[in-house]
Amino acid sequence: MSESDGRRSGGRRSAVATGRGDDGTTGLLFGGERISKDDPRTEAFGAIDEAIAALGLARAELAVKAEHGTLPRAIARLPEVLLRVQRDLFVAGAELCHRPRRGEPSRPGETRVTVQMVSGLDELLDETEAHVALPGSSSCRGETRLSASLELARTIVRRAERRAVAVRKAEPLPEDQLVPYLNRLADLL
Repeated sequence: MSESDGRRSGGRRSAVATGRGDDGTTGLLFGGERISKDDPRTEAFGAIDEAIAALGLARAELAVKAEHGTLPRAIARLPEVLLRVQRDLFVAGAELCHRPRRGEPSRPGETRVTVQMVSGLDELLDETEAHVALPGSSSCRGETRLSASLELARTIVRRAERRAVAVRKAEPLPEDQLVPYLNRLADLL
């Protein structure tokens, strides 16, 4: 590491601010090349990052409800489900941030979305539809902070899905389960 790496303009070291992105690029995972911050990949994994944050907001609202004893039994498992989804979204983001070199495999469930992750969402969808009434087409979203944060997450996941489609058009994705995963997740949310 050179003397200037890891330093901000004031000379203070930072673990987060390296200054390498000041030229408008960002690095891919595992020593990958640097790409533009407006590259379709960056746009897609940025939207996934936003969705993770919106789901965190929903989990925080659920924690408040649980703390005050107002979490309905019908959604008692929702914090656990949302945490699982957040972790899966890290995998989806890693798939977009990882461009394997020839012969270097991506790691299922770590840097690549799997068929099992998609089928897991299908199971959650079936379970949810059996217990939750779907809102009417004219319903206005955001009756509660929880529903508003889930709706926000849903719209962000839809944007991530559109951006992932753009990435897929530009270059093939390994096994191509990323777009189906994002599609099912938006349906679930």
